[in-house]
Amino acid sequence: MSNRSSFDDARTLRLDNAQELDQPQPGPSKIEIEEKSDRDPYQVDFDENDPANPQNWSNLRRWGLTVIAGILVLNATFASSAPSGIVTNILEEFHMEPIVATLMISLFVAGYCVGPLLWGPLSEEFGRRPLFIVSFAVYTCFQIGMALAKNTASLLVFRFIGGTFAAAPLTNSGALISDIWDARTRGKALAIFTVAPFAGPALGPTVAGFISVSGASWRWLFWVLTMFAGLCWITIILFVPETYKPILLVQKAKRLRKETGDDRYWAPMERTQKTLAQQVENILARPFKMLVLEPMLLSSTIYMSFIYGVLYLLFEAYPIIFTKGHGFNAGISGLMFLPIALGGVVAVILYLLIWNPRYERETARLGHAPPPEYRLHLTMFAAPLFSIACFWIGGASSPDVNYWAPLMAGGAMGFSISWLFLGFFNYIIDTYLMMAASALAANTVVRSAFGAAFPLFAGDMYEALNPHWASYLLGFVALAMVPLPFIFIKFGAKLRARSRFAPTKPVVPVEQTPTKESEKSEV
Repeated sequence: MSNRSSFDDARTLRLDNAQELDQPQPGPSKIEIEEKSDRDPYQVDFDENDPANPQNWSNLRRWGLTVIAGILVLNATFASSAPSGIVTNILEEFHMEPIVATLMISLFVAGYCVGPLLWGPLSEEFGRRPLFIVSFAVYTCFQIGMALAKNTASLLVFRFIGGTFAAAPLTNSGALISDIWDARTRGKALAIFTVAPFAGPALGPTVAGFISVSGASWRWLFWVLTMFAGLCWITIILFVPETYKPILLVQKAKRLRKETGDDRYWAPMERTQKTLAQQVENILARPFKMLVLEPMLLSSTIYMSFIYGVLYLLFEAYPIIFTKGHGFNAGISGLMFLPIALGGVVAVILYLLIWNPRYERETARLGHAPPPEYRLHLTMFAAPLFSIACFWIGGASSPDVNYWAPLMAGGAMGFSISWLFLGFFNYIIDTYLMMAASALAANTVVRSAFGAAFPLFAGDMYEALNPHWASYLLGFVALAMVPLPFIFIKFGAKLRARSRFAPTKPVVPVEQTPTKESEKSEV
């Protein structure tokens, strides 16, 4: 059997739709045509234009599901940062140390380290819909627990468990979008979807801050989170169908067996048996094995994790800059986070106007998807801008400087973060294809660990170094990482050729014929 045949088998069984961002595909060989003709006629698959295939659903329905998927992520990320705007009220009631209050943010994000290792693989066993329903039901219950909590220990435990279940949309919402959009149409959906992970953390402190200055109890924040989560849970039950192809084919096979009385109809997933060792390998071992053995994945993960850590560090740094420095109350200080979200929105709009059409034109010119490094072109602008934004915040953090200066720096930071994440996420997916789920799981776990850790030392760092030098330090680290996308663009093809997990390879121009030497290097 050819490598292509084994690749197609894996794609059929796992169907991580990110795999469809393929490199140029040769026409079917005589052997492949014979294999297709010899295929078991009772093996169930979608017919052409089959209405049961999510990718054949109407644009209205698919865009509706895309918006819902984004709202589910917005819910989770909104909850992650919300306590930062009302932490003073919680400190007063429970007489806890400030570092313990910071743990309420860190432990929630730490739950993101555990969740992706569970919800992604489980959704591939049981489907997207059941995982959404169960995870949001439990998550909603723990928001009620937070609103009724009587001591510090219960607050911290409920936050960690709530974060673990809130991580479900962080993994499965993206998978749902990959289920319903094919590789050529997915770019716009993913770009719009990208706004949610950055808008949520920016909105959380704003809402919490105004609850604080209104004189309402801090518990009202968690009742708001409960209502938001409950509405999302009801929305899932009413409007989110199953979208995972292997599960849908199992349902179709069962329906055909029942309607025809013929038990010979079967779906590929029904004949795929995995041992416990294989399941543990797929869920736990493979992501970290890839992280250790893949320089591309390791370096991009470290860079993205640092960026994510800086984003969550701002939830401790901004109160120092704006509340202590400029004398703003909690509500107004919360508003200072909005430019970060607005910067992300502007970045997505420009991505849709500039980079996505550019990618589509290049695909049309080549006749196939460009190499993964093409996804990183926008990061050549975003990486320097992120470093500049860190220095900008540092230089503008003095009370003597008008508050509009750090506000604009926050907008630049949100803009650069969105472009960096759009570029690197697409790069990882395009590079690892059928292994993309494991690669993204490793990335999410490490990134979440940084997001959980950075707030823990942010307050002490900004107090010890002062806001100027603390932000400058972040800027210097970001500056040291600026060359990374340039290195990938120049040497990425060679790195992929040596990779043990990346099925993509340097693309041979259409007018050239690959030599035997080049064929030997192909996976």
